[in-house]
Amino acid sequence: MNNFCPYYAVIFTTQRTEGDHGYKEMASRMENLAAAQPGFLGFETARSDIGISVSYWESLEAITQWKNNADHLEAQRLGREKWYQWYHLRICRIEREYNFQRPD
Repeated sequence: MNNFCPYYAVIFTTQRTEGDHGYKEMASRMENLAAAQPGFLGFETARSDIGISVSYWESLEAITQWKNNADHLEAQRLGREKWYQWYHLRICRIEREYNFQRPD
């Protein structure tokens, strides 16, 4: 992600409705669009019974700009109308990070 702290994480946890209804195409489009936004640092996602997507941002201002992006607003509307049974969004400040990678 980022070698300096603090930064922010937006954690988006979801339960999908049945069927795709254009979801995969929009999700790909939103991931590419977010990556082009000022302050974007990275993205991780996993899906099983529930989905968890985490995007990383330099500032709360960058998160607000992304939230209010016109294309993203349309995706949010469609998510509530047809893609999500429910969702929960959390915004967290990352104070410290560390990682591990097994050597080859």
